[in-house]
Amino acid sequence: MINTLYIEKDVSDHPRVQSILKRFNKAEVIECDHYSELFNRKAQNFRFQKQNPALILAKKHKQFVLPAPDAYSIGGNKNYYFSHMMNCIYDCRYCFLQGMYRSAHYVLFVNYEDFSDDIIRSASESNHDDCYYFSGYDCDSLALEPITGFVDFILPIFEKNPRLWLELRTKSTQIRDLLNRPALSNCVVAFSLSPDNIVDALEAKTPSLNKRIDAIKKLQEKGWPIGLRFDPLIYHDDFQKNYAGLFAEVFDVLDLQQLHSVSLGNFRMPEKFFRNMVKLYPREKMFSAAMQANDGMVSYAEEKEKAMLQFCERTLLEYIPEDKYFPCQ
Repeated sequence: MINTLYIEKDVSDHPRVQSILKRFNKAEVIECDHYSELFNRKAQNFRFQKQNPALILAKKHKQFVLPAPDAYSIGGNKNYYFSHMMNCIYDCRYCFLQGMYRSAHYVLFVNYEDFSDDIIRSASESNHDDCYYFSGYDCDSLALEPITGFVDFILPIFEKNPRLWLELRTKSTQIRDLLNRPALSNCVVAFSLSPDNIVDALEAKTPSLNKRIDAIKKLQEKGWPIGLRFDPLIYHDDFQKNYAGLFAEVFDVLDLQQLHSVSLGNFRMPEKFFRNMVKLYPREKMFSAAMQANDGMVSYAEEKEKAMLQFCERTLLEYIPEDKYFPCQ
């Protein structure tokens, strides 16, 4: 439940802000000049704020759509990402956001039209190549959709432009709006999946694995292309048994014909973010595993990482054709 709303003065009269205010009519409302006054200030405790985050309603002024990192692709040559929100309602212990941001408050940028304009602009510069746009890099794409309505706003842009592809990355079961509209063949609803024991231990506040699988089945029945994101792989006792069981459980019930893509990726994080996370959670067991830093990134020791990926790749390819597999480098 959101008990506090911070609102930039410049957007206080915006229709989306007014709509959200009606939804949270009992919340404390505080005006501010710019969201960074709250979000970027020093001496904040992410772990403490995560217990009861506020919602900050703001306007984004630049960098609406950005080139995706190298090798971040599910089949396209032109790849971009955008973030209409910062921070996530879930509390996954391995999430890089808690190492990147000082604040756990949610920031929602309400000027959606500027995002759609920049999507069209970037696509116009692509020489008619298919363009892929990734949502959910700095937030969960669907978890707050009943409040934000952002996906409902942005989907018509892709409906009108079939050479533009959208990925909605999520762990959420907030799929009602998708089920109530015709499926788009160029919108991939991509679910991050982990074995049950990892969900229980490290993915606080997220829907269970079974609930995510049930959401995927419902979306497939309505014709939505599905992506599966086994990322990050987390090493633990019985790693092979549990990931083999995860793959068997998932592929036993899903329709491979409506599966757009599958990706794997080991835990990896910028060294600075990792250090911040260890300070927040010094007793977290996964951070005390055999990690190593290389070129500014922290990941599992090379031999362990290689063995994890090789096992999961080999097992995955027993279920799916190789052309649907996109490893995260």
